[in-house]
Amino acid sequence: MLYAAYGSNLHPVRLTERVHSACPIGTSLVPGWSLKCHKRSHDGSAKFNIVAGGEGVHLAIFDISADDKRSLDKIEGVGAGYLSINLSVPEFGDCATYVAQDSYVDESLRPYEWYKKLVALGTLEHGFPRRYQKMIDDIPACKDPDADRAAANWRIVKIIESSCRPGAYS
Repeated sequence: MLYAAYGSNLHPVRLTERVHSACPIGTSLVPGWSLKCHKRSHDGSAKFNIVAGGEGVHLAIFDISADDKRSLDKIEGVGAGYLSINLSVPEFGDCATYVAQDSYVDESLRPYEWYKKLVALGTLEHGFPRRYQKMIDDIPACKDPDADRAAANWRIVKIIESSCRPGAYS
C-alpha cells in the first residue's frame, strides 16, 4: 500500500527504522493542503500535521506492507492524537497518511530541535523546494527536556546526516 509522509517519517532511514518494508517511490505536491506544526505529542512537544487549505504540501510517497501500516498506526498513535486518512495524491492516487485529531491541536507548542532536524533532513533528501525547506527551518524549536530521548534521536539524526543524499528521491 502507499503511504504519504510529511513529518519525521520523510527520511527513508527514519521510516525504515520504524517499518522495515518502507520503500520510497517518489514525491508529490498536494495542492489545497498546508503543513502546520501544532499537533500535541505525548512528549509535550509539537509535531507536524497537514490541514486542508493552503498553497500545497510536499509529500514523500512510500510503498509499505499492510502489516507495517498497522504497526505505523500504533507508532503514530491513531486514535490517540492522529487519525489515519486516505489522501488523493497527484500521480499516485489514494495514499494513507495521518492528520491530527482536533483535540490534539495546540498552537502554543514548539517542536523539539531533534524532531525539526529530522523533518528538515527529509525535505533535503527528497529535494523539496528551498522555500519549503526554509519554512520548516524558520519554525521555532526548543530543547528536549528528556536527555535520554534527545540523545537517542540525535543519534538517528547523525546516522541520517552521514548518509545524506540530497535530492535522491526527487
